[in-house]
Amino acid sequence: MSEAPVITFDGPSATGKGTIAGRVAAMLGFHLLDSGALYRVLALASHRSDIEPDNGAVIAALAPGLPVEFNAGGGIRLHGEDVSTAIRTALVDELASRIAALPEVRKALLPWQRDFRRQPGLVAEGRDMGAVVFADAEVKFFLTASAEVRAKRRHKQLIDKGLGARLPDLLRGLRSRDRRDEQRSISPLRPATGAIEIDTSQLSIDQVVDRVMQSIAARRGG
Repeated sequence: MSEAPVITFDGPSATGKGTIAGRVAAMLGFHLLDSGALYRVLALASHRSDIEPDNGAVIAALAPGLPVEFNAGGGIRLHGEDVSTAIRTALVDELASRIAALPEVRKALLPWQRDFRRQPGLVAEGRDMGAVVFADAEVKFFLTASAEVRAKRRHKQLIDKGLGARLPDLLRGLRSRDRRDEQRSISPLRPATGAIEIDTSQLSIDQVVDRVMQSIAARRGG
């Protein structure tokens, strides 16, 4: 049997990747991989174990045995605890960005991410899904938006979840993470070869999804 088809969404934080990837996966009847959640769960677990965020070897060793569960509704459990909200805090966001730059960690998570590929297909979102993890993906997207727009989106998400957040702090954090993601030596954040780039700054989720579905149909010959 041939490998299941894959569609990838890459780009910086708060460009709408998660929401859009989820909608597209549902419309196609494909499985969904939120690769950022894997790094966030690992960041949370390493923080709770008092592991320094630059200790790549120890963090990488923690990854294979991590008891993580992803449910169909988007919930995430670690050691049986629902950590769906805990992994979205500013602290975990910062830690996830730092450990994602460690070569040992990226290597440890690579087979874990690829295990999500199965029939009838997979929609994978993250930062290097199309460039590295699923380089043979049928259709690749790279979503962008201005830092200011993304900070406002993230601020609204956190406030809606009852979490405290200051817009200036979020903006600084996003810009810092962008620099770190773009400048890291392993899998730097950049569009994959052949990726379709979409700036979501002035577009609604529905508008982006429509554009994405049209692009998928055109690329797949349907």
